[in-house]
Amino acid sequence: MRTQVGIVGGGPAGLLLSHLLHLRGIESVVLERRSREELESEIRAGVLEQGTMDLLNEIGVGERMMREGAFHRGVNLQFGGRRHRIDFEDLVGRGIMLYGQHEVVKDLIAARLASGGKIVFEAQVLAVEGADTDSPSVRYAGPDGREEALSCDFVAGCDGFHGACRPSIPEGARREYERRYPFGWFGILVRAPRSSEELIYCLHERGFALISTRSPEIQRMYLQCDPDDDVANWPDERVWEELHARLAMEDGWRLKEGPILQKGIVAMRSFVCEPMRYGRLFLAGDAAHIVPPTGAKGMNLAVADVRVLCEALAEFYASGRAELLDAYSERCLRRVWKAQRFSWWMTSMLHRFHGEDEFRYRLQVAELDYVTGSRAASTSLAENYTGLPLE
Repeated sequence: MRTQVGIVGGGPAGLLLSHLLHLRGIESVVLERRSREELESEIRAGVLEQGTMDLLNEIGVGERMMREGAFHRGVNLQFGGRRHRIDFEDLVGRGIMLYGQHEVVKDLIAARLASGGKIVFEAQVLAVEGADTDSPSVRYAGPDGREEALSCDFVAGCDGFHGACRPSIPEGARREYERRYPFGWFGILVRAPRSSEELIYCLHERGFALISTRSPEIQRMYLQCDPDDDVANWPDERVWEELHARLAMEDGWRLKEGPILQKGIVAMRSFVCEPMRYGRLFLAGDAAHIVPPTGAKGMNLAVADVRVLCEALAEFYASGRAELLDAYSERCLRRVWKAQRFSWWMTSMLHRFHGEDEFRYRLQVAELDYVTGSRAASTSLAENYTGLPLE
């Protein structure tokens, strides 16, 4: 096959880039290793910044999000048995939308196929070749196992942390920064009524806890755990006991229980690859950076990346000018590192670092007390959580 932009990865980043390019009259082909059914059924969390939500509406794929998603005007921070609300709308005039990443994927797939977009499912990408030339190609095994090649002008690597695009960049041409955290999240999906209309982030002596929602009937809850723990060590009774202990309130508020539908452990790490470009190969989303989920920045960073990349490609095809392509990595990385800072700050403020003395825990409580008691500090949190403006 031959196209203008070869896109590796059919997650939110790759599909959104393909649709944005389509709206600019630029052809693309998306190669995705999973089947459509697998892609659409992989349940993933989704906290959308105001800018992400606005973009999906602008390009015509936000109708179901607006109908089924949950718009939140604030968030709750809990510590010492008391809960404090950060009012996003009052502080910065913005909010967030809770709408699963897999639901965004469904909407984007439908939009791409309806407009004649080319998505090759079950395509196992093997390597990107000739990235440092004017005619790169993507070598992949198709659904039938036959090896094929996609020739293109540019390659967008949107294939995640474990994909083939980043390793296609020579080691001497990239620098990688990584931090692994000594804890993970034990997550459950629960069939139960909402315990809170808005997210609850909780610091407790026993560790972190988070209450989120997927729908009026399905809730998502997390608690801090050992990243090497086994799900089998967490029977339902232990999960509820730990959540109730960490989320106990002075006023007697109580978490609503229900059947647990899913359990899993999420490791926590921060990762950045610099630069995000090698020749005509551009990395976007998790292929270039990973953030801990505490700051809800993962998918939003991917959206910001492809917005910048689409703008640069559109300028190139319209005028032949490559200044925006040359600036792509620098522009994206400024936002990436700010998101890394915010995610690290939220993670450090809300998780127990076991093995350290009580001094650190007291500092965390003092930090939360300051953030919830200072309008300036609350505004900083609200500004970052709802999304910094695109530069």
